[in-house]
Amino acid sequence: MRVFFLLFVGMPILEMWLLIEVGTRIGALPTIALVALTAFIGINLLRQEGFSTLTRAQARLSAGEVPAAEILEGLCLAVGGALLLTPGFVTDAIGFCCLIAPIRKRIVARALASGMVRANAAFQYQAETAQRGPDADSPGSDGSRQNPRQRKPGENIVIEGEYRREDE
Repeated sequence: MRVFFLLFVGMPILEMWLLIEVGTRIGALPTIALVALTAFIGINLLRQEGFSTLTRAQARLSAGEVPAAEILEGLCLAVGGALLLTPGFVTDAIGFCCLIAPIRKRIVARALASGMVRANAAFQYQAETAQRGPDADSPGSDGSRQNPRQRKPGENIVIEGEYRREDE
């Protein structure tokens, strides 16, 4: 509870104090320009790093691997982008730490190594079914059981069932 109190009450107070201090030393307009500049740089960096992370995640998915690190990096990028859009120098510093690739990769590696995030738990079923062979829960278009990854591109998938309209 104390952490949330410090986060939601203490952080804005710290940001206001720091903005007032910087404003008294360099002036109000340069301080506002500095905050706007960090937001502009942050958005451009977020766009660049986001596309890079998305490309790596798609490559790992195509190779049949779990993109756990890329998912966590995407989360880190989202948090960093939100912090950079929040006016203030402390949130900007934390946001840039989330956007700079070497720092972000260290954060993600520590999260994965600490066990705070389990990358393989959600994908354990997928790995087990890949080892067993065809998935017994996936019917093919001819009624036979077929692994969805063994379908040919463009092959139609037929799902049989009944329906009724509820709005009439």
